[in-house]
Amino acid sequence: MIPTDNRFRRLCQALDYAFQKPELLRQALTHRSYGAGNNERFEFVGDSILNYTVARMLFDQFPKLTEGELSRLRANLVNQNTLAEIAHELKLGDYLYLGEGELKSGGFNRPSILADALEATFAAVSFDSDFLRAEQVVRRLYAERVSSIDTTRQAKDAKTRLQEALQARKLALPKYRILLQSGEAHEQWFRVECDLGELAIGSTGEGGSRRAAEQQAAEAALILLEQKLAASKKRI
Repeated sequence: MIPTDNRFRRLCQALDYAFQKPELLRQALTHRSYGAGNNERFEFVGDSILNYTVARMLFDQFPKLTEGELSRLRANLVNQNTLAEIAHELKLGDYLYLGEGELKSGGFNRPSILADALEATFAAVSFDSDFLRAEQVVRRLYAERVSSIDTTRQAKDAKTRLQEALQARKLALPKYRILLQSGEAHEQWFRVECDLGELAIGSTGEGGSRRAAEQQAAEAALILLEQKLAASKKRI
């Protein structure tokens, strides 16, 4: 049964889950700026559901990886950036309940708010049904991401892979610099530059923490480095 509130109809179809109690979904989508009955406690439960489900998916998919390698893969899948990407795919921002200040500042598009709301939605499914059903929703949303993982690249994080690629060629290590830092302490946003000065390569990354932004910038730098090296080989 799709909720009688048509506001949620498209979202429920995207989740492939029909709420018996639409008020649970509404609370999952309510930011604290909107007032009481917000999603902060839901987020706490949803985070645990997400971490277990993704851990189990990786455990089953990659039986030969070590605990450390699995942990790094999971960290890349459950971080704010990935959650925000999935939330964008679901158009979750269209359904958020935000206070006036957050509405004016574009909170419906802020990665931290989207990520929290998605985690809270997983909790709402479990409260409306059970853990197994919430796990099925997470599995459906993450299936393609897990199946497409290239373990030769992602068992190590982007900063480590970039450093090793440069060291193998006896090149200088990258320099990271914060270009922009905004937001309050609990909801900061960073834009970071990764500079490979010796190669005249520069890239940027964004994230809810400096580390996340640096990882994204390093990933972009790796792509540019590979393109530059491939172009050099063609000229030889």
